[in-house]
Amino acid sequence: MEPKRPQAAKKLFIKTYGCQMNVYDSDRMADALAPHGYAPTTEIGEADLVVLNTCHIREKASEKVFSELGRLKELRDERRAGGEDLMIGVAGCVAQAEGEEIVRRSPVVDLVFGPQSYHRLPELIARAGQGPVIDTEFPEEDKFEHLPAPAREVTIKRGLTAFLTVQEGCDKFCSFCVVPYTRGTEVSRPVEQVLAEARGLVEAGVMEFTLLGQNVNAYHGLDSKGRSVGLGELCFRLAEIPGLERLRYTTSHPLDMTDELIEAHRDLEKLMPYLHLPVQSGSDRILGAMNRHHTRATYVNVIERILNARPDLALSGDFIVGFPGETEADFEETLSIAAEVGYASAFTFKYSSRPGTPGAAMDDQVPEEVKVERLARLNDQIMGQTRAFAQSCEGRVLPVLIEKRGRNPGQVGGRSPYLQAVHLEGPDRLIGTIQPVEIVKAGNNSLLGKIVTVTEPKSATYIESQALPA
Repeated sequence: MEPKRPQAAKKLFIKTYGCQMNVYDSDRMADALAPHGYAPTTEIGEADLVVLNTCHIREKASEKVFSELGRLKELRDERRAGGEDLMIGVAGCVAQAEGEEIVRRSPVVDLVFGPQSYHRLPELIARAGQGPVIDTEFPEEDKFEHLPAPAREVTIKRGLTAFLTVQEGCDKFCSFCVVPYTRGTEVSRPVEQVLAEARGLVEAGVMEFTLLGQNVNAYHGLDSKGRSVGLGELCFRLAEIPGLERLRYTTSHPLDMTDELIEAHRDLEKLMPYLHLPVQSGSDRILGAMNRHHTRATYVNVIERILNARPDLALSGDFIVGFPGETEADFEETLSIAAEVGYASAFTFKYSSRPGTPGAAMDDQVPEEVKVERLARLNDQIMGQTRAFAQSCEGRVLPVLIEKRGRNPGQVGGRSPYLQAVHLEGPDRLIGTIQPVEIVKAGNNSLLGKIVTVTEPKSATYIESQALPA
């Protein structure tokens, strides 16, 4: 029986920047504070505690945080003038990297804590009454063991899909990346701990998981017998949970695509045929400078092995243009590998120097105008490939997980196996089901479909819990 939770007396507002793992972390912060009387709010003006959950990957990330803190100072001044108060916290990777600097530049901040410390958030709040608190250590204890499970009604409100962190940190030390310095080296959650969280989510109606990790396919959690388990086996174990219909994972490294994981793509129907596998550059010279540990040829070989196992798989990737020393010939290699692989989608970035990384100290930095021009050319090519993939879905019947109401009456929306948004006509009672949908038309950012044959819901539990009309 779930323990009784106190009635919420305070409001919590969390602004989340960056990656999916930060989304997961923000939810877990809310879970940690719920037993202590905090309820989430979407209105920053009514919050008693505001947390900025930051990301250090993007350009000028820290400056965006300081700009937001300036606005929060004005809000707190207004609150104090009215006899009230506001507590302000900075979490995540910027906090981990720049804890002391944040407090020095923004005395308005009460709490600074890194990604490995948010399970201690109630304790940090209690200490903050005596002055600013900074907690950016890498603790020995497993934070996941100290986090309370979310209340069932909270999970239900979050929807049919959920992020589930299984691995944190990275040992690859790519020369452009701050992750090893802000998230630490690779740590994998124990298998039974992951399975227990997964079962709780499924019992509350979650039908699809995206397994998260900075280098998720390096997962090597221990099972109950002390045996190291890889991501492929973990997927097989998760797929056995009744009620779980779909699995995804992100983000991966090419060198950690094991035979076992590729076999999971071949054999597991619940593992969606969509893989995000960053390459970053098509030039071996630049890959070497990036310390990526793979070449263009080894990356393409991995892709070939995966497609041999799962021919209908669609690929997504990451690209960085303008890395120090990148020539026009190097960039042309990036354009050519994107065309050769045939990505269904991709995330593209201009290189931005991250303090403390080897790339920041490299000579031959590429001029900004050159980076802008190259990014535009790559984006044009990738957008063309994305449109072509979407159009290739026209006329196909795809299983679509119906997740929510559409914008207009009588419409519902969901996701294809390839993570595309799909809009179609249908009643609310189909939310929480997977329907065979014929794709009628591909738009710029979504697909328009129609249900071929309605598969009736097995249970109305999810619909009733959301108080949706029939």
